Amino acid sequence: APYFAAQRETVKKRAAEYDMEVIAIEANNDLNKQLADVEDLLARGIDLLIFNPKDPLGAVPATKMATAAGVPVFIIDSSIDASADYVTTVQSNNMANGVEVGIWLANKMGDEFISMALISGSPGNPVGEERRQGVFRGLIEEQLRDRNSVSFEIVAQGWGEWAHEGGLNAMEDILVAFPDINVLLCENDSMCLGALKAIEEAGKTEQILVLAAADGQKEALELIKTGQYGATGLNDPALVATTAVDLAVEWIQGRRDFAKLTYTPPAAIVQENVDEYYDPDSIF
Repeated sequence: APYFAAQRETVKKRAAEYDMEVIAIEANNDLNKQLADVEDLLARGIDLLIFNPKDPLGAVPATKMATAAGVPVFIIDSSIDASADYVTTVQSNNMANGVEVGIWLANKMGDEFISMALISGSPGNPVGEERRQGVFRGLIEEQLRDRNSVSFEIVAQGWGEWAHEGGLNAMEDILVAFPDINVLLCENDSMCLGALKAIEEAGKTEQILVLAAADGQKEALELIKTGQYGATGLNDPALVATTAVDLAVEWIQGRRDFAKLTYTPPAAIVQENVDEYYDPDSIF
């Protein structure tokens, strides 16, 4: 996914500014390979590990291996179980981003009843759970403030594995079973961009408002500019990656007073503010 490509390239770029060497390995969504990759990196004598865990529980042994080897671990993007050994987790504030998107959705739809389909990343993923729960929280609270009642229904949940093709396939299935939905919420932009193709092919572009709980992918921002995409939460891979490298350097320099969570600032990116976040040269 382009998000992870941007993350990797930003780590390399930032680390080069500190004269650090980066070894970047991709596990291809395979937990067993990710654990083996970490074991290999430790055997190669790395000094620190920046780690995006495939699974919050399954990835814990990788952090234990690193600690046993005297290597500090900085988690990025995805969450990991509290039993893991790590310095801090650097990520966007998924809950706060979702709340901002949910507030926007409530105001956008006004008195119109929301019949929503949801495309989630992968079952049990805590990042996805936080993202969608944030949107629901913001939507509920804003509707309550506005009308003292809540009026929306989630009619379907599909699984897109965070990818464009997964979003397309999930949306095709949802449209067969629930052709009358008027809102699609995805847990990242890539799945929504795939889903848009299915929506266009079904001739429902004007019927369905598409938005994501998080990311800020360049292609999504271009569609937000033209009004073809509603909103997305700010999850800048470059900012997450840069922050992780900077904190890792602070660890090397002796700092130890790290919070277990380090958040980047939240925001809903919508047509009115998209120019503040759009970078045509961005990888992501």
